[in-house]
Amino acid sequence: MRIVLVGPPGAGKGTQAAFLAKNLGIPHISTGDLFRANISQGTELGKQAKAYMDAGKLVPDEVTIGMAKDRMEQPDATNGFLLDGFPRNVSQAEALDEMLKAEGMKLDAVLDLEVPEDEVVKRIAGRRICRNDSSHVFHVTYKQPKIEGVCDVCHGELYQRDDDSEETVRTRLEVYHTQTEPIIDYYAAQGLVVTISALGKVEEVTGRAMEALGSKVGDK
Repeated sequence: MRIVLVGPPGAGKGTQAAFLAKNLGIPHISTGDLFRANISQGTELGKQAKAYMDAGKLVPDEVTIGMAKDRMEQPDATNGFLLDGFPRNVSQAEALDEMLKAEGMKLDAVLDLEVPEDEVVKRIAGRRICRNDSSHVFHVTYKQPKIEGVCDVCHGELYQRDDDSEETVRTRLEVYHTQTEPIIDYYAAQGLVVTISALGKVEEVTGRAMEALGSKVGDK
């Protein structure tokens, strides 16, 4: 299966992508991983991306598209892939269609994870990270530490990252609405979009996603 995963920040795309990719036996290709890999390996595309990032500028579409193309041409992606964070806008979606068409392939589905905006703000703004180890993550509502402000694992101080503040989250949502959300209409016109609720436990959302994707393949 060739799938694009779409959803606002805080929808749990990364978590769902990992579960779905494992269940479907296809690689999870995330934009963040692509950038980190290309930059750490010193590829030409990585050098270009780093130059823009170091200058505080957005990385141009053609650089992101080039990284995605290289990754999708790897042997483990022959039988499919799950794209997370790409395409991020309609121009990238059009470029992806052209790439696949050139190889005689096409997408099977676009999975849209739907979360109310207030829930997104609650999820992200409520996160608290350990200063000693950023992999220790808590939440003021969903995963409270035993002692307020103290990490259960190493007893480090818990804090809210600047980009997790409510103001920043709402700005990120606005960017999503203006830049990324239009690709849902773009793919809906092709009959590819399946929308599910991303509320509830992780395994419940995964179950909904697998059922929705199964029905999509069954339609073909």
